[in-house]
Amino acid sequence: MDTYTVLLVDDEEEVLMAIRRKINWEGLGFTVIGFANNGVKALEMVEEFQPDVVLTDIKMPYMDGMELAKRIKAEFTTTKILFLTGFDEFEYAKEAVHLEAAEYILKPVNSTELINVFTRMKIKLDQEISEKRNVAVLQKYYMDSLPLLQANFYTTLIEGRLREEELPRYLSNYQISFEGPFYCTLVVHTSSTRVPENMSPLLLAASVQKQAREHLGEKWRAKCFTYLENTVLIAQLQSKNQVPELTDECDRFCRYARRIIGAVVTVGIGQVCERLTGLSQSYTSAREAVSYRVIYGVSRAINMKEIAPQEISKPDGTWDSELLNLFGRIRLNSEEDIVEAARRYLNHISCSAQSLQRYHVDLMELISGLYRFAENNDIEVPDFTGNIRNLFLQLLDLEPEALLAWLIDICLLFRETLISARSKSTQSFVFKAKEYVGSHYSDEAFSLDNICEILGVSNSYFSTIFKKETGNSFIGYLTEYRMDRASRMLIETNEKSYIIAKNVGYTDPNYFSYVFKRRFGVSPSKYRMEHGSCEK
Repeated sequence: MDTYTVLLVDDEEEVLMAIRRKINWEGLGFTVIGFANNGVKALEMVEEFQPDVVLTDIKMPYMDGMELAKRIKAEFTTTKILFLTGFDEFEYAKEAVHLEAAEYILKPVNSTELINVFTRMKIKLDQEISEKRNVAVLQKYYMDSLPLLQANFYTTLIEGRLREEELPRYLSNYQISFEGPFYCTLVVHTSSTRVPENMSPLLLAASVQKQAREHLGEKWRAKCFTYLENTVLIAQLQSKNQVPELTDECDRFCRYARRIIGAVVTVGIGQVCERLTGLSQSYTSAREAVSYRVIYGVSRAINMKEIAPQEISKPDGTWDSELLNLFGRIRLNSEEDIVEAARRYLNHISCSAQSLQRYHVDLMELISGLYRFAENNDIEVPDFTGNIRNLFLQLLDLEPEALLAWLIDICLLFRETLISARSKSTQSFVFKAKEYVGSHYSDEAFSLDNICEILGVSNSYFSTIFKKETGNSFIGYLTEYRMDRASRMLIETNEKSYIIAKNVGYTDPNYFSYVFKRRFGVSPSKYRMEHGSCEK
């Protein structure tokens, strides 16, 4: 039996405690994950825990229940809203219907009525989950996937096997519409080793594809198909500036898939292109982004341009697969893996060389590949800043073991340089964000969206990096910074509390006092009295 989560929201603490105490939540199939006494706090908890059900009052300070429901409906579409209110007014009821509230319950309410409400809610949630997990439905969806001709066309497109002049004929024959004007490939990878009980990897992947089509397909006008055991979407954007928004939506989808159908999903976001023939490069970078899950973790979206903009390289051309494998190990793997890949590559060119001339050609290809890798990733290495011809002649004279030692040293140097570049990039994000907070904390409208727009990154990526570097969320850091500034103003100035509140970004003095007390344990006025005041 599935257990669902509930968040209780009411500004009257006794109401919350009574509801919590009188209902056997576990017996009904629910777990209460927490309480909130205002809409702002409730929204923070919804963003953190993504509960299945929110039972909320309507009249509350700082953000009322209606506004809370609107925000939840916009960002967490599967969360059910129950209104519990003492206001039997038509306008409230009409708005509740508009917000697709599951129930509108009038106070005072007895335990029997609440039990009946949550019994019905449990049945509804069970039915929805059953539809998403039903093996027969998934099997039918898998057999009735995209028409074969369309799927073949999309596959050929991302493989780069279509010429520009061929596209109009295929698009017309297969009744496919691409309006653009920008395109971006998404690779949705579903783990085949972490599968829910009684579910096959094949059907789980089909379920993820179905959910991806529903959650991402319409807004991004995405073409969805299966390729090399992954779901691939070709998203269409109105502007390149939409990429951070797309990344955030993909990130939310990954968490949704984990929670609802138990799938461990990683979405790779490729580079943006303006021509359909550029989708092959977009697909390559999206697939590479997925491989970075070993560094950044699963159940999230990974945008290659955000995590490693300097590593989005030019097409690899006809490079040997063993050489490409070596480059992949440099980007992602341990020193031991790099040593093994270097050894394998040199053994490969030694075995494949039918003559000394062929060995020379292979060695030139190795130098060329390393040079291009360094150039594409902004890596400066002494061996590649001088005369390449002299380097080639030098390597020709090396014995196999000495050549291997040289190659290993170069590859490990590349790896350390890339790691350092990633670290500097993330530290730069955090430094710029803190610097911006220092000069804009007094702006009430300043938010996570603002700083991400300024930095040109998605909310999900920036939030992950900021918390990893500082141990705190960005909103938490901004709030603490504002409160610290407010505490100094209370001690060092004679300004009234409402003026100080406005100076640190709060137009509502009551909410400022609420946040201040949550931070310091006392009200602003008491804090001023305890720490010495300049006020006469």
